[in-house]
Amino acid sequence: MKVFHVVGARPNFMKVAPVLEALRTRENVVQTLIHTGQHYDPNMSDIFFQQLGIPAPDVNLEVGSGTHATQTADIMTRLEPVVVESRPDIVLVYGDVNSTVATALVCAKLGVPVGHVEAGLRSFDRTMPEEINRLVTDQLADLLFTPSEDGDENLRREGIPPGKIHRVGNVMIDSLVRLLPLAQKCNLNGFPERYALVTLHRPSNVDDSASLKGILESLIEVNKRIAVVFPVHPRTRHRIADIGVPLSNLHLCAPLPYVEFLALQRRAAAVLTDSGGIQEETTYLGIPCLTLRSSTERPVTVTMGTNVLVGQDRQKLTSELTRILNGESKRGQVPALWDGRASSRIAEILCRG
Repeated sequence: MKVFHVVGARPNFMKVAPVLEALRTRENVVQTLIHTGQHYDPNMSDIFFQQLGIPAPDVNLEVGSGTHATQTADIMTRLEPVVVESRPDIVLVYGDVNSTVATALVCAKLGVPVGHVEAGLRSFDRTMPEEINRLVTDQLADLLFTPSEDGDENLRREGIPPGKIHRVGNVMIDSLVRLLPLAQKCNLNGFPERYALVTLHRPSNVDDSASLKGILESLIEVNKRIAVVFPVHPRTRHRIADIGVPLSNLHLCAPLPYVEFLALQRRAAAVLTDSGGIQEETTYLGIPCLTLRSSTERPVTVTMGTNVLVGQDRQKLTSELTRILNGESKRGQVPALWDGRASSRIAEILCRG
Protein backbone atom coordinates (compact mmCIF):
# COMPACT_ATOMS: atom_id res chain seq x y z
CA MET A 1 0.00 0.00 0.00
CA LYS A 2 1.38 3.39 -1.04
CA VAL A 3 0.45 6.11 1.47
CA PHE A 4 1.04 9.82 0.93
CA HIS A 5 1.04 12.19 3.90
CA VAL A 6 0.62 15.87 3.01
CA VAL A 7 1.40 18.56 5.58
CA GLY A 8 2.33 22.20 5.39
CA ALA A 9 1.73 23.94 8.71
CA ARG A 10 3.29 23.47 12.15
CA PRO A 11 0.19 22.23 14.00
CA ASN A 12 -0.05 19.35 11.55
CA PHE A 13 3.54 18.24 12.10
CA MET A 14 2.41 17.07 15.55
CA LYS A 15 -0.42 15.12 13.92
CA VAL A 16 1.52 13.39 11.16
CA ALA A 17 4.42 12.26 13.37
CA PRO A 18 2.60 9.48 15.27
CA VAL A 19 0.76 8.27 12.14
CA LEU A 20 4.06 7.94 10.26
CA GLU A 21 5.46 5.94 13.16
CA ALA A 22 2.38 3.71 13.49
CA LEU A 23 2.47 2.80 9.79
CA ARG A 24 6.25 2.35 9.73
CA THR A 25 5.97 -0.99 11.51
CA ARG A 26 3.29 -2.34 9.15
CA GLU A 27 4.17 -4.75 6.39
CA ASN A 28 3.85 -3.75 2.75
CA VAL A 29 3.31 -0.06 3.51
CA VAL A 30 5.39 2.46 1.59
CA GLN A 31 5.06 6.03 2.89
CA THR A 32 5.82 9.33 1.19
CA LEU A 33 5.92 12.57 3.16
CA ILE A 34 5.08 15.72 1.22
CA HIS A 35 5.68 19.15 2.75
CA THR A 36 3.84 21.87 0.85
CA GLY A 37 6.01 24.60 2.38
CA GLN A 38 2.98 26.54 3.63
CA HIS A 39 4.97 27.30 6.79
CA TYR A 40 8.41 27.69 5.31
CA ASP A 41 10.56 29.33 7.97
CA PRO A 42 13.34 26.77 8.65
CA ASN A 43 13.68 27.99 12.23
CA MET A 44 10.03 27.13 12.85
CA SER A 45 9.69 24.00 10.69
CA ASP A 46 12.97 22.10 10.84
CA ILE A 47 13.16 22.03 14.65
CA PHE A 48 9.64 20.60 14.83
CA PHE A 49 10.62 17.80 12.44
CA GLN A 50 13.72 17.08 14.51
CA GLN A 51 11.97 16.95 17.89
CA LEU A 52 9.02 14.93 16.59
CA GLY A 53 11.26 12.41 14.88
CA ILE A 54 9.80 13.14 11.44
CA PRO A 55 12.07 12.20 8.53
CA ALA A 56 13.07 14.80 5.99
CA PRO A 57 10.21 15.25 3.50
CA ASP A 58 10.45 13.18 0.34
CA VAL A 59 8.94 16.10 -1.57
CA ASN A 60 8.89 19.80 -0.68
CA LEU A 61 6.58 21.87 -2.86
CA GLU A 62 8.12 25.11 -1.47
CA VAL A 63 4.88 27.07 -1.85
CA GLY A 64 5.53 29.72 0.80
CA SER A 65 3.11 32.42 1.84
CA GLY A 66 0.42 34.21 -0.14
CA THR A 67 -3.28 34.93 -0.14
CA HIS A 68 -5.61 32.01 0.53
CA ALA A 69 -6.44 31.71 -3.17
CA THR A 70 -2.83 32.00 -4.33
CA GLN A 71 -1.50 29.55 -1.77
CA THR A 72 -4.25 26.99 -2.40
CA ALA A 73 -3.80 27.24 -6.18
CA ASP A 74 -0.01 26.92 -5.94
CA ILE A 75 -0.29 23.80 -3.80
CA MET A 76 -2.76 22.25 -6.25
CA THR A 77 -0.68 22.91 -9.34
CA ARG A 78 2.54 21.66 -7.73
CA LEU A 79 0.98 18.62 -6.05
CA GLU A 80 -1.02 17.30 -9.00
CA PRO A 81 1.94 16.00 -11.07
CA VAL A 82 3.39 14.29 -7.98
CA VAL A 83 0.14 12.42 -7.39
CA VAL A 84 -0.29 11.60 -11.09
CA GLU A 85 3.21 10.14 -11.31
CA SER A 86 3.03 8.01 -8.15
CA ARG A 87 -0.69 7.07 -7.97
CA PRO A 88 -0.79 6.42 -4.20
CA ASP A 89 -3.43 4.09 -2.78
CA ILE A 90 -4.47 6.75 -0.28
CA VAL A 91 -3.47 10.29 0.61
CA LEU A 92 -3.75 11.39 4.24
CA VAL A 93 -4.40 15.05 5.02
CA TYR A 94 -4.36 16.65 8.45
CA GLY A 95 -6.28 19.42 10.19
CA ASP A 96 -7.82 22.40 8.43
CA VAL A 97 -5.14 24.46 6.68
CA ASN A 98 -4.93 25.42 3.01
CA SER A 99 -2.65 22.44 2.35
CA THR A 100 -5.45 20.17 3.57
CA VAL A 101 -8.22 21.41 1.28
CA ALA A 102 -5.90 21.87 -1.72
CA THR A 103 -4.77 18.25 -1.47
CA ALA A 104 -8.32 16.97 -1.08
CA LEU A 105 -9.39 18.83 -4.24
CA VAL A 106 -6.48 17.49 -6.29
CA CYS A 107 -7.01 13.90 -5.19
CA ALA A 108 -10.79 13.95 -5.56
CA LYS A 109 -10.49 15.08 -9.18
CA LEU A 110 -7.88 12.39 -9.88
CA GLY A 111 -9.93 9.67 -8.23
CA VAL A 112 -7.32 9.05 -5.51
CA PRO A 113 -8.80 8.16 -2.09
CA VAL A 114 -8.34 10.71 0.70
CA GLY A 115 -8.25 10.16 4.45
CA HIS A 116 -8.85 13.20 6.66
CA VAL A 117 -7.22 13.06 10.07
CA GLU A 118 -9.06 15.33 12.56
CA ALA A 119 -12.30 15.29 10.58
CA GLY A 120 -15.69 16.61 11.68
CA LEU A 121 -14.62 19.61 13.75
CA ARG A 122 -16.88 22.63 13.32
CA SER A 123 -16.90 26.17 14.72
CA PHE A 124 -20.06 27.04 12.74
CA ASP A 125 -18.35 30.31 11.87
CA ARG A 126 -17.76 30.60 8.14
CA THR A 127 -15.82 33.83 8.53
CA MET A 128 -12.95 31.54 9.61
CA PRO A 129 -11.00 30.32 6.55
CA GLU A 130 -10.33 27.08 8.41
CA GLU A 131 -14.05 26.35 8.65
CA ILE A 132 -14.37 26.48 4.86
CA ASN A 133 -11.38 24.14 4.57
CA ARG A 134 -12.93 21.70 7.04
CA LEU A 135 -16.32 21.63 5.30
CA VAL A 136 -14.89 21.08 1.81
CA THR A 137 -12.31 18.50 2.87
CA ASP A 138 -14.84 16.37 4.74
CA GLN A 139 -17.22 16.31 1.77
CA LEU A 140 -14.41 15.03 -0.47
CA ALA A 141 -12.70 12.57 1.90
CA ASP A 142 -13.25 8.82 1.68
CA LEU A 143 -12.15 8.05 5.24
CA LEU A 144 -12.88 10.50 8.05
CA PHE A 145 -10.92 10.02 11.26
CA THR A 146 -12.58 11.99 14.05
CA PRO A 147 -11.12 12.94 17.45
CA SER A 148 -14.36 13.10 19.46
CA GLU A 149 -18.09 12.36 19.42
CA ASP A 150 -19.10 15.86 18.26
CA GLY A 151 -17.10 15.25 15.07
CA ASP A 152 -19.15 12.13 14.32
CA GLU A 153 -22.39 14.01 14.92
CA ASN A 154 -21.39 16.91 12.65
CA LEU A 155 -20.49 14.59 9.79
CA ARG A 156 -23.69 12.56 10.04
CA ARG A 157 -25.72 15.77 10.06
CA GLU A 158 -23.95 16.86 6.88
CA GLY A 159 -24.88 13.64 5.12
CA ILE A 160 -21.60 11.74 5.34
CA PRO A 161 -22.29 7.97 5.20
CA PRO A 162 -21.63 6.44 8.64
CA GLY A 163 -19.36 3.79 7.11
CA LYS A 164 -16.81 6.47 6.22
CA ILE A 165 -16.62 7.83 9.79
CA HIS A 166 -14.10 6.39 12.24
CA ARG A 167 -13.66 7.85 15.71
CA VAL A 168 -10.03 7.18 16.57
CA GLY A 169 -9.17 9.84 19.16
CA ASN A 170 -6.77 12.76 19.01
CA VAL A 171 -3.48 12.19 17.16
CA MET A 172 -1.98 15.41 18.53
CA ILE A 173 -2.33 13.95 22.01
CA ASP A 174 -0.28 10.98 20.79
CA SER A 175 2.65 13.34 20.22
CA LEU A 176 2.07 15.07 23.55
CA VAL A 177 2.05 11.77 25.44
CA ARG A 178 5.27 10.64 23.75
CA LEU A 179 7.18 13.88 24.33
CA LEU A 180 5.83 14.85 27.76
CA PRO A 181 8.68 13.06 29.60
CA LEU A 182 11.18 15.23 27.68
CA ALA A 183 9.19 18.36 28.49
CA GLN A 184 9.19 17.45 32.17
CA LYS A 185 13.01 17.53 32.12
CA CYS A 186 13.15 20.84 30.26
CA ASN A 187 15.02 23.68 31.97
CA LEU A 188 12.88 26.81 32.25
CA ASN A 189 15.51 29.09 33.75
CA GLY A 190 14.82 32.71 32.92
CA PHE A 191 11.05 32.34 33.09
CA PRO A 192 8.95 33.44 36.10
CA GLU A 193 8.04 30.91 38.77
CA ARG A 194 4.30 31.51 38.28
CA TYR A 195 2.91 32.80 35.01
CA ALA A 196 0.10 32.90 32.50
CA LEU A 197 1.15 31.65 29.07
CA VAL A 198 -0.18 33.49 26.00
CA THR A 199 -0.35 32.54 22.32
CA LEU A 200 -1.91 34.73 19.66
CA HIS A 201 -1.96 34.17 15.90
CA ARG A 202 -5.53 34.11 14.50
CA PRO A 203 -6.08 36.74 11.79
CA SER A 204 -9.32 37.81 13.48
CA ASN A 205 -7.28 38.79 16.55
CA VAL A 206 -3.97 39.83 15.03
CA ASP A 207 -4.89 41.56 11.77
CA ASP A 208 -7.64 43.76 13.17
CA SER A 209 -5.89 46.68 14.88
CA ALA A 210 -8.75 47.45 17.28
CA SER A 211 -9.04 43.80 18.35
CA LEU A 212 -5.31 43.39 18.82
CA LYS A 213 -5.03 46.63 20.77
CA GLY A 214 -7.83 45.51 23.10
CA ILE A 215 -6.19 42.14 23.70
CA LEU A 216 -2.79 43.69 24.38
CA GLU A 217 -4.30 46.13 26.87
CA SER A 218 -6.00 43.18 28.58
CA LEU A 219 -2.66 41.37 28.80
CA ILE A 220 -1.10 44.41 30.45
CA GLU A 221 -3.85 44.24 33.09
CA VAL A 222 -3.33 40.50 33.52
CA ASN A 223 0.41 41.10 34.00
CA LYS A 224 -0.36 43.26 37.06
CA ARG A 225 -1.75 40.12 38.75
CA ILE A 226 0.43 37.37 37.33
CA ALA A 227 3.47 37.42 35.05
CA VAL A 228 2.60 37.02 31.36
CA VAL A 229 4.87 34.88 29.17
CA PHE A 230 4.18 35.51 25.50
CA PRO A 231 6.08 33.63 22.73
CA VAL A 232 5.35 35.96 19.82
CA HIS A 233 4.87 34.78 16.26
CA PRO A 234 6.89 37.00 13.84
CA ARG A 235 3.76 38.26 12.09
CA THR A 236 2.17 39.11 15.42
CA ARG A 237 5.31 40.94 16.53
CA HIS A 238 5.14 43.17 13.44
CA ARG A 239 1.50 43.94 14.11
CA ILE A 240 2.24 44.81 17.75
CA ALA A 241 5.00 47.16 16.65
CA ASP A 242 2.60 48.88 14.23
CA ILE A 243 0.06 49.49 17.00
CA GLY A 244 2.62 50.80 19.46
CA VAL A 245 1.23 49.39 22.73
CA PRO A 246 4.17 49.21 25.20
CA LEU A 247 4.68 45.62 26.38
CA SER A 248 8.05 46.02 28.09
CA ASN A 249 6.77 44.53 31.37
CA LEU A 250 5.61 41.33 29.70
CA HIS A 251 7.96 38.39 29.18
CA LEU A 252 8.09 38.33 25.38
CA CYS A 253 10.15 35.68 23.62
CA ALA A 254 10.57 34.13 20.19
CA PRO A 255 8.38 31.17 19.18
CA LEU A 256 9.57 28.02 20.92
CA PRO A 257 10.15 24.48 19.67
CA TYR A 258 7.44 21.98 20.56
CA VAL A 259 9.09 20.37 23.59
CA GLU A 260 10.06 23.69 25.18
CA PHE A 261 6.59 25.11 24.60
CA LEU A 262 5.02 21.97 26.08
CA ALA A 263 7.22 22.45 29.15
CA LEU A 264 5.95 26.02 29.54
CA GLN A 265 2.38 24.90 29.01
CA ARG A 266 2.35 22.14 31.59
CA ARG A 267 3.74 24.46 34.31
CA ALA A 268 1.51 27.46 33.54
CA ALA A 269 -1.05 28.68 36.05
CA ALA A 270 -3.27 29.50 33.07
CA VAL A 271 -3.07 29.61 29.29
CA LEU A 272 -4.62 32.40 27.21
CA THR A 273 -4.83 31.44 23.55
CA ASP A 274 -6.67 31.59 20.26
CA SER A 275 -5.18 28.26 19.10
CA GLY A 276 -7.36 25.22 18.58
CA GLY A 277 -4.63 22.71 19.32
CA ILE A 278 -3.65 24.36 22.58
CA GLN A 279 -7.26 24.13 23.76
CA GLU A 280 -6.88 20.36 23.36
CA GLU A 281 -3.45 20.13 24.95
CA THR A 282 -4.48 22.10 28.04
CA THR A 283 -7.53 19.88 28.45
CA TYR A 284 -5.29 16.80 28.45
CA LEU A 285 -2.80 18.44 30.84
CA GLY A 286 -5.52 19.75 33.15
CA ILE A 287 -4.31 23.35 32.76
CA PRO A 288 -6.96 26.13 32.85
CA CYS A 289 -7.40 27.61 29.38
CA LEU A 290 -9.05 30.91 28.47
CA THR A 291 -9.72 31.09 24.74
CA LEU A 292 -9.70 34.53 23.15
CA ARG A 293 -12.38 33.58 20.64
CA SER A 294 -16.17 33.60 20.70
CA SER A 295 -16.45 30.15 19.09
CA THR A 296 -14.43 26.97 18.93
CA GLU A 297 -14.29 23.98 16.59
CA ARG A 298 -13.29 21.91 19.62
CA PRO A 299 -16.36 22.19 21.89
CA VAL A 300 -15.41 19.05 23.78
CA THR A 301 -12.65 21.12 25.43
CA VAL A 302 -15.40 23.35 26.84
CA THR A 303 -18.04 20.73 27.68
CA MET A 304 -15.59 18.21 29.14
CA GLY A 305 -12.22 19.94 29.41
CA THR A 306 -10.62 22.93 31.09
CA ASN A 307 -11.41 25.46 28.35
CA VAL A 308 -13.54 28.61 28.78
CA LEU A 309 -14.39 30.88 25.85
CA VAL A 310 -13.90 34.53 26.82
CA GLY A 311 -13.74 36.11 23.36
CA GLN A 312 -12.70 39.75 23.74
CA ASP A 313 -14.86 40.34 26.80
CA ARG A 314 -12.43 41.93 29.26
CA GLN A 315 -14.82 41.56 32.17
CA LYS A 316 -15.19 37.83 31.55
CA LEU A 317 -11.44 37.45 31.13
CA THR A 318 -10.89 39.21 34.47
CA SER A 319 -13.51 37.17 36.33
CA GLU A 320 -12.32 33.83 34.92
CA LEU A 321 -8.69 34.68 35.68
CA THR A 322 -9.68 35.60 39.23
CA ARG A 323 -11.29 32.18 39.64
CA ILE A 324 -8.12 30.50 38.40
CA LEU A 325 -5.81 32.51 40.67
CA ASN A 326 -8.10 31.78 43.63
CA GLY A 327 -7.84 28.05 42.97
CA GLU A 328 -11.43 27.82 41.70
CA SER A 329 -10.69 26.97 38.08
CA LYS A 330 -12.84 24.64 36.05
CA ARG A 331 -12.09 20.98 36.64
CA GLY A 332 -12.11 19.06 33.39
CA GLN A 333 -11.68 15.50 32.27
CA VAL A 334 -9.86 13.95 29.33
CA PRO A 335 -12.20 12.92 26.49
CA ALA A 336 -12.49 9.26 25.50
CA LEU A 337 -9.75 7.88 23.22
CA TRP A 338 -7.37 10.77 23.98
CA ASP A 339 -4.98 8.12 25.21
CA GLY A 340 -1.91 8.29 22.97
CA ARG A 341 -3.10 5.48 20.67
CA ALA A 342 -5.15 7.31 18.03
CA SER A 343 -2.47 6.81 15.37
CA SER A 344 -2.43 3.05 15.99
CA ARG A 345 -6.17 2.95 15.37
CA ILE A 346 -5.71 4.82 12.09
CA ALA A 347 -3.01 2.39 11.00
CA GLU A 348 -5.27 -0.56 11.85
CA ILE A 349 -8.16 0.83 9.78
CA LEU A 350 -5.93 1.60 6.79
CA CYS A 351 -4.26 -1.80 6.80
CA ARG A 352 -7.40 -3.86 7.20
CA GLY A 353 -9.09 -1.97 4.34
